[in-house]
Amino acid sequence: MEYISPLSLNIHFPKRLALMGSTGTIGTNALKIIQHSKNFFEVYALAGGKNIEKLAEQANEFEPKFLAIQFEEDIKNLKKLLKPHYKPEILSGKQGYSILSSLPDVDMVLSAQVGASGIDATISAVNAGKQVALANKESLVLAGSYIRQLAQQKNATIIPVDSEHYALFQCLTPHKNTEKNVKKLILTASGGPFHGKDKNFLENVQVEDALKHPNWKMGAKITIDSATLMNKGLEVIEACHLYGIPLQDIDVLVHQQSIVHSLVAWNDGSITAQLAVPDMKLPICAAFSFPKMLTQENNCLKDLDLTLQSLSFDRPNKKLFSCLELAYQAFKDNICIELNAANEIAVERFLQKNLSFLQIPMLISDMLNFAKGLNTINLSNCTKESALAIIYERDTLIREKAKKWNN
Repeated sequence: MEYISPLSLNIHFPKRLALMGSTGTIGTNALKIIQHSKNFFEVYALAGGKNIEKLAEQANEFEPKFLAIQFEEDIKNLKKLLKPHYKPEILSGKQGYSILSSLPDVDMVLSAQVGASGIDATISAVNAGKQVALANKESLVLAGSYIRQLAQQKNATIIPVDSEHYALFQCLTPHKNTEKNVKKLILTASGGPFHGKDKNFLENVQVEDALKHPNWKMGAKITIDSATLMNKGLEVIEACHLYGIPLQDIDVLVHQQSIVHSLVAWNDGSITAQLAVPDMKLPICAAFSFPKMLTQENNCLKDLDLTLQSLSFDRPNKKLFSCLELAYQAFKDNICIELNAANEIAVERFLQKNLSFLQIPMLISDMLNFAKGLNTINLSNCTKESALAIIYERDTLIREKAKKWNN
């Protein structure tokens, strides 16, 4: 947590926000919070992807000064959907996202684009010394050490938005000399829809089954990652970079109720846990308002009633859900770019019904074995541009190979 420095925080309100990935689940929840908290937050920029209808709807309500979309050819259609008097500046593509995430008047950037596509905006925001509410875990998976180094150089502040990582952040923040006192970080996993199922069951899993998450409403990609436990593997890697904790000191427990979001085991034998209803509006609102804490009126959450359910914990079945172990191994072997690229293509192919559920970890494993024969990537002392170029080159190589994979 060395680079999360309260001394660098600009805590005036209202904070001017740039929301990268505003049309996704995280972005949509963020705007719900802002609707209830207009005295605290101002939407200065919105960046969507290909859903220009939803972006236009958001833009017409909040009227930010800047918008960004994925494709330049969609700008004309987006303008037609905006109110006649409303004339924002509209940018496009990776360059547009980078510009929005480093605007001088922006106080905080929400990095919530899906997958590796979010790394450009994240690095640009860190390079500009911004407060970054980080929901794009892939940024740290792909370039965690580089982003840590850059954040220290630029005095940027990174606040995690994942429910598990904000839980850890909340447990760890009050303590000094954290690394010396922590025995273990424990991330909880819901287990997805298939916890407790056997191999015979998983052999017949359909896309529709995997998309039925029992506790969370999320996008398709992260929902499949939750079902395979890859999402938890990516979060383990993220935790190593966020908190400077060694890989061997990070554990995962399945907690199907999704009430305990993470735990910290201390060297004195005690454990600190953060409990909350499973709703992403809490970590989003907490990240936006840090270092202050806003009320339930701002995050729209109900009280947590502990009498409504019991709390249970299990060990994950790492043999059957091998994506979790693949993530641990990829971190050890410094092939996390390859891990993420292979996983994104595997999930994409599964959603297209071009791959079975159990073939997802098989494809990833083969790509990691291939990656071990490649030159090891080192982003130390790279410029922002050269670091991104190196990441994208390796990312593209693995994606193309993964698309052709056939068991």
